[in-house]
Parts: sequence; structure tokens; C-alpha cells
Amino acid sequence: MNTRTRLALHPLPTTLAAVALVAAGSLTVSSAPAQAAACNGYVGLTFDDGPSGNTPALLNALTQNGLRATMFNQGQYAAANPSQVRAQVNAGMWVGNHSYTHPHLPQLGQAQIDSEISRTQQSIAAAGGGTPKLFRPPYGETNSTVKAVEAKYGLTEIIWDVDSQDWNGAGADAIVQAAGRLGNGQVILMHDWSANTRAAIPRIAQGLTARGLCAGRISPQTGRAVAP
Repeated sequence: MNTRTRLALHPLPTTLAAVALVAAGSLTVSSAPAQAAACNGYVGLTFDDGPSGNTPALLNALTQNGLRATMFNQGQYAAANPSQVRAQVNAGMWVGNHSYTHPHLPQLGQAQIDSEISRTQQSIAAAGGGTPKLFRPPYGETNSTVKAVEAKYGLTEIIWDVDSQDWNGAGADAIVQAAGRLGNGQVILMHDWSANTRAAIPRIAQGLTARGLCAGRISPQTGRAVAP
């Protein structure tokens, strides 16, 4: 009597039956995570200006929808809310430098730029966020002096490919549509404090899944979104 006949005459519990079928070569089991197979590309979700009192709700929305993101924190807020920096890391997020007080950096001298960047590196590290490798200049404004200071601290400058316009009052529908324009490797600008962005997160997640894209980390080598 062959294996399949014995199984038909004497049903086994589901787990044992599966084992028997594997032994008989009738069932193939993949050890690769199902999600990995669905990722045909990666995008960088970024949130500026945290951490704040809004951070817990944002982190909850992201984790409930299986998303990871890069949080570009202001140093002054990291120093004031160290527990929220730790919460970002514990939720699987990456933490970047967004200056200490969010000034227009190109209008400052090199010493002031250095202070903005170095104090943020220190405050994020002291809060448990690690030493950032990524830097987003406020307003996306940069120049050769800013870049020189970034290089001094081993930081890669990250601007964005898509602007969600959440800072400009964009509604949740518009933010979802903006995320829908993301391509493989690209980065979107969003903000920690925007309730509309938080409301858009479930649909952003659904849209990415429908297009075979996953939320990834931003590579310090290339500035592009890659696999976590």
C-alpha cells in the first residue's frame, strides 16, 4: 500500500498529515517569509519634526499597518522627549537628524550649522536613538557649507522624491495619492504632527501592497530606499 493510500484510509491530524505528505514528496513548504516574496521594490516613508505628543499615535498607525519609516527628529524635541525616541526605535523605525531648531541653514555660518547638526546627533544618541547616519536639512535647503558639515559627521543628506504636502494642509486623500506616485527606491516627505497623514496611513499601506512595494530603510550609501 503506498503512502497516499494509507493516508486516505487512516486520516491523520493536520500537522502529521502535512509531515507525511512532505515525506512523500506531495507537498512543498517554503521557508521564505510570504511578505518577502511580495516585495518587488522598496520606498522610504519619512516623517519630519518629531518626536512629539503625536508620536505614539503615529507609531501605532504605522505598526498596525506593517510599515516602517525613517523619523527625522529635531534635536530640541529629542532632548525634550527621550522616551519617544526610544519608542520610535522599539517600534522598528529608523532615526535621522533634522537639525536642532529647524532653521534655514544656508543663512547661517558654518559654526552655527555645526552646532545645529552636532547637538542633534548628541541628543538623539543620548535618548537611545543611536547615532544618526542620515540628515534632512530643514525645508530641504542646502548648500556647500551644509554639505561640508554633514560630511564631517558622516551624514548622508536625504531630501525627497515626492512631497505629500501635508505641511501645506493636504487632506488624507491627497496624501494617499502622493504616496501612490512613489516608485522603487524613492522617498516621500511627511510629518510627525499631521493628523491627515496619520489618517492616510492604512490606505498608503494598502496602495503599496497593491503595487508590490514595501516600506524600506534609506541606505546611507545611496540615499535610496532599500530592503530593511
